[in-house]
Amino acid sequence: FYLKPEESGEFMFDFDGDEIFHVDMEKKETVWRLPEFGRFASFEAQGALANMAVNKANLDIMMKRS
Repeated sequence: FYLKPEESGEFMFDFDGDEIFHVDMEKKETVWRLPEFGRFASFEAQGALANMAVNKANLDIMMKRS
């Protein structure tokens, strides 16, 4: 996992080492690796954004306590 300084994070779902989808943080939408995947499943990008916000807040707290 590599995070460029200008990026705020990445949310990706993979299965057996292959990417199924990721969330485009700028556009706030789910990007399916293969468009066919989106016909059989769904993922709400807002859920990933909420998880990222909680994880960032938790990381900030842990860094302050360390």
